[in-house]
Amino acid sequence: MRIARVSKAGRIGLAAKVDGEIRVVWDSELADLDAKIAEGSLAAAGKAAADGEVVDEALLNFLPPVTRPSKIVCMGLNYRDHAEESGFDIPDFPVLFGRFPSSLMGHGAPIILPKISRQLDWEAELAVVLSKGGKNISEADALDHVAGYSVFNDASLRDYQMRTPQWTAGKNFDDTGAFGPWLVTPDEVPAGASGLKIECRVNGNVMQSSNTGNLIFTVANTIHLLSTFMTLEPGDVLVMGTPGGVGVARDPQVWMKAGDICEVEIEGIGLLSNRVVAE
Repeated sequence: MRIARVSKAGRIGLAAKVDGEIRVVWDSELADLDAKIAEGSLAAAGKAAADGEVVDEALLNFLPPVTRPSKIVCMGLNYRDHAEESGFDIPDFPVLFGRFPSSLMGHGAPIILPKISRQLDWEAELAVVLSKGGKNISEADALDHVAGYSVFNDASLRDYQMRTPQWTAGKNFDDTGAFGPWLVTPDEVPAGASGLKIECRVNGNVMQSSNTGNLIFTVANTIHLLSTFMTLEPGDVLVMGTPGGVGVARDPQVWMKAGDICEVEIEGIGLLSNRVVAE
């Protein structure tokens, strides 16, 4: 099942991709995937959307798959090549930081280049949305807690990120957390969304190219480890880290600028595309 929250002419609906067509039911309650996940009715919502009207994708605005997660837990340095290019040791425990829902935006929406920084960088990432929570979840059971997978661009303002030892400021500018367009259920991809090509392109130029099989901490391992010290909840989002190739690690450094098109694509999950717009 592949579903997305969409809007058109002020209406909000739930879309499903069925045999190459996009079908939509215009019902904001049905499209409240935060609530559907919490209720355990995500599958029923997707089935309803699959019976909706056929709509041209070009007419739709895509919204983030969820907007009210209790937690957005992001992984740092979770690909060996990214840790090495960043000058850090390979972690033996996940490097974690938080994003806030206020930073999220959807496929096709602009990434905002703020007036106060010009060091806007890309980060192609796999996103995991949890279907159910828990504490002390075993690694063997962890994937049973996944509602679906999506694509994330953890766009970062590097000067603000590196201003202090923790990264919160540079990771939470408004309209920098691009997320979507599709939420893809686990039956559509390999276990843990492993073994999928992940790529970032800026203006068509490949900047990052790797495979989700290269994650240091897998999806199952991450869910298990997080649950040893925090209670996970339905709708929580895990953002699994980025591979090597970020702009800050290049010589000379490369930053996104107004007018750039940044695409993040994960095999079998989808293509997330956003234009950079100056504040």
